[in-house]
Amino acid sequence: MEMSQYLEVFIEESKEHLQACNEQLLELEKNPEDLKIVNDIFRSAHTLKGMSATMGYEDLASLTHQMENVLDAIRNQKIKVNSEILDVVFLSVDDLEAMVESIAGGGDGKRDVSSVVEKLKLIEQGKSPAGALAAAETAVAIAEPPQFSAAKSSYDEFELTVIEQSNEQGFHAYEITVQLREDCLLKAARVFMVFEVLETTGEVIKSSPSADQLEEEQFDHEFTVTIVTKESIDDIQKKVMKVSEVEKADVHAISVEELKKQAADVEDSTQTTVEDTPVLAEVVDITPPEAQKDDKKAPAKQSSNKTIRVNIERLDILMNLFEELVIDRGRLEQISRDLNNQELQETVEHMSRISGDLQNIILNMRMVPVETVFNRFPRMVRQLARDLNKKINLQIIGAETELDRTVIDEIGDPLVHLIRNALDHGVETPEERKAKGKNEEGNVVLKAFHSGNHVFIEIDDDGAGISRDKVLAKALKNGIITEQAGAAMTDKQVFELIFASGFSTADKISDVSGRGVGLDVVKNTIESLGGSVTIDSKLGQGSTFSIQLPLTLSIISVMLVEIQKEKFAVPLSSIIETAIVKESDILNAHNQKVIDFRGKVVPLLFLKDIFEVPVSEQGDEFYSVVIVRKGDKMAGLVVDSFIGQQEVVLKSLGSYLSNVFAISGATILGDGQVALIVDCNALIK
Repeated sequence: MEMSQYLEVFIEESKEHLQACNEQLLELEKNPEDLKIVNDIFRSAHTLKGMSATMGYEDLASLTHQMENVLDAIRNQKIKVNSEILDVVFLSVDDLEAMVESIAGGGDGKRDVSSVVEKLKLIEQGKSPAGALAAAETAVAIAEPPQFSAAKSSYDEFELTVIEQSNEQGFHAYEITVQLREDCLLKAARVFMVFEVLETTGEVIKSSPSADQLEEEQFDHEFTVTIVTKESIDDIQKKVMKVSEVEKADVHAISVEELKKQAADVEDSTQTTVEDTPVLAEVVDITPPEAQKDDKKAPAKQSSNKTIRVNIERLDILMNLFEELVIDRGRLEQISRDLNNQELQETVEHMSRISGDLQNIILNMRMVPVETVFNRFPRMVRQLARDLNKKINLQIIGAETELDRTVIDEIGDPLVHLIRNALDHGVETPEERKAKGKNEEGNVVLKAFHSGNHVFIEIDDDGAGISRDKVLAKALKNGIITEQAGAAMTDKQVFELIFASGFSTADKISDVSGRGVGLDVVKNTIESLGGSVTIDSKLGQGSTFSIQLPLTLSIISVMLVEIQKEKFAVPLSSIIETAIVKESDILNAHNQKVIDFRGKVVPLLFLKDIFEVPVSEQGDEFYSVVIVRKGDKMAGLVVDSFIGQQEVVLKSLGSYLSNVFAISGATILGDGQVALIVDCNALIK
C-alpha cells in the first residue's frame, strides 16, 4: 500500500490525539479518581498506536504501547495516579510529539526514548519511577510485548461490570474461539474481518491475545474474542465461519458469577505481582451496547457530512487567486467610470457585490480559532508552576475566537513570553501571597474576544503588579530616559518602558526569565502584524497585558493619498481622521512642526520628505493631514491630497526591498498603478 498519500492525514490526526492526551492528563491530575478520563486518554493512545503501526513508524507505536500499559494499570486500579507518575506520562507525550514533528519535517520519526520507557515499565510494575530508575544501571530498550496463548481470557473489574450490566439489559455475553487454517497467509487481515463481522452483531469487550498483538500477528492460529450481543450462538457461529480461511469457531456463553469467581482466584494467587492484562480491543463505556452504538455512530455520520479536511496550501492558492480578482475588480470599476456606460456599470456593481460576498467566505475559511495556540499553555503553565514552586490556576476564556491563519502562525511566541513573564514576575510564591492576605493559588486569565475589525487577547494576573519606581530606576540606570523625562511620564508610559530591548527588572537571572530577552520581541512581533500591545497594572493587585490584532492581513481597507504624482495607501486601522490644516496653525516645538489637535500636541510628518518624493517648489496655504495613531501616540501625515477609501490586496515587496523604511508592502490599483502601503507603526516613535 502507498502510505505517502495518507501521511498528511496521519500527521494531523496524530497531533489532535496528542493534544487530547495533554488536555485529559491535566484533567486527570485534578480528578485522579475519574476513570472515564483515563479511558479517554487510553482511547487516544490506542488509536495513535494503531495508526503508527499501520504507517510503519515502529518507535512511535512501541512508545505508545508502553504508555498504554501504564494507563491500563491505572484504569484497572492497580496503580494510583500521582504527580510523579503523570510527569513521566507527560514526558512520553513530549517524546511522541517530537517524533510526529520529525515525521512532519520529512524525518523518520526515530528517537532515543529508552529512559522514559524504563520509567514507564517501572511504574507498570508498581515502583516509583524516580527511585527505581536511580538504582538501574542502564536504560532498558523497548521490549516486544509478551506472547499470549489463546486460553480463556481473565476479566478485570471494568469488563465484568460491562458484562453484568449488559446481561441486565437482556444481552448475552459470549466467548468466541476462532481457529484459522494452518496455511493462512494474511492472519492479521483475517482477524480484522472477524472483528468486522462481530462488531455488526454486538459490542466487542476484549480479545486474547490483545488487539495490538493480533494486528502484529503475534499468535499461532487461534484467538479468543468476547462480545455482548442479542443474537444467538448459531447465528454468530455462521457469520464467523463465512470469513475465508477460518477453520473453526467455538462459541459459548459466559456467566458473570463464574467469571467473578475466576477473578477472585486469580487475585488470591497474584497478590504480590502486577498482572499484565491484555489490552482491550476497544474501550467501552459502562452503558448498554445499543445505546452506545446510537451515541457513537450518529454524531460521526453528521460530522462527516459537515466538515472536510483541506490542505492549507490550497486555501493559500485560493486566496492568491482571489487577490488577483480583487485587483481586476478595481480595474473594471475604473474602466466603468471612465466609459460611463450604464449597462457596464450595473454589471460591474453586481460583480463587486458577488466578489465581496466571496471575499468574506474565503476570509472566513482561513479563520482559525485561537484555541489552536491556547491549547499549549495549560501544560506549559503546569510545568512552569512546578519549576517556580508556585501554585497557578490558568483560566482560558474565548478560545473559540477566530483569527486569520497568518496571524495565528505568528502570535504563539509573543504569548509564550507574556505568560512566562506573568508567572515569573507577576504571581508571587504561596508564602508571599499568604503574607499579603491573598489566596495561595495565583490566577492567570488568558482571554480572547472580537471588537470591530480587531481581535483582543488579554493576559491578566492577580500578582504583585509593576512597580513604577523600580521600572524608572532601571530605565535611568540603562540610560533609556532622563530623570526629567521620567518625572513627567504617566504610569502607562512608565510600564511601556519594559518593552525596551534588554530591559529586565528581575533581581536574578533564571531559566524562566530575567535576561531581558522577550518583551521587546513581543512588541516588535505584534506591531509587525499591524497590532499593538498595552499594559495596565496596579501595584500589589496584578497586571493586564492587552494585545490588539487585525482580523486578517491579506486584504485591507486603506485611504489612498497622493504626493505629487505618486500614490500611497494608509491603512484605515491606523487612521483616526483626516483634516485640512492652515499653514498659520502649524507651530514649532523642539525643532519639530506640530499642530494642536483637539487639545493634544501632534507632530507633523511630511511624507514627501520621508519618502524623498521630488516636488516642484511651491508654498501651500492649506495642508491635507491624515491623523494616525500607534497605541496612545499620534502623528499627522502631511500629503498633497486625499483620493478616497478602497479595499486593496497587500503584496510583499520581496526580499530585495525588505528593508525599505516605513513601507510594509504594495498594492496594484484599478488603473494599473502601484501604490506603496505606509507602515504607520514605523513612522511613530
